[in-house]
Amino acid sequence: MASIENKRIAFLATDGFEDSELTSPWKAVTDAGAQAVMIAPRGEEITGKNGHRQHVDYSVTQTASDEYDALVLPGGVVNADHLRMDHDAVAFARAFFTQHKPVGVICHGSWILIEADVVDGRRMTSYPSLQTDLRNAGADWVDEEVVVDQGLVSSRTPDDLPAFNDKLVEEIGEGKHGGQTA
Repeated sequence: MASIENKRIAFLATDGFEDSELTSPWKAVTDAGAQAVMIAPRGEEITGKNGHRQHVDYSVTQTASDEYDALVLPGGVVNADHLRMDHDAVAFARAFFTQHKPVGVICHGSWILIEADVVDGRRMTSYPSLQTDLRNAGADWVDEEVVVDQGLVSSRTPDDLPAFNDKLVEEIGEGKHGGQTA
């Protein structure tokens, strides 16, 4: 497995994220030597649905995707619903696909990718209630613990985090993927 030491990983979320879907991948990438950076639409701190507080390093308008090696989108219904309605957050996520960079998404985080119009033709998974949304947006939805499609790592629920984290670190280590399109 390629090293991810000194890579910068953007985490994009807002209030209402699923706590473990932020904290577990964050720990996985930092334990592997990467720098995790918290991006949110606004504010100095965001709070998960179970109370985890996370310092925000940059607002979406203060940074750009070209400053990072990969993107992680935690789930949580409220988080994902608010992010998909934020044009700057959606554009930030879309740019990682344009630049062919690895993206990890879990649970309801896929709503952001649907809004960014980057799931057409992708094999992926999500929380089961999003399967119709993803299929309607052109994705090949499957019910598996973790799915990798040209640098896009997707998982269903917090139960899948060990497999998600392993594949996320692996894909970040491999770097850019030529097959991703916007």
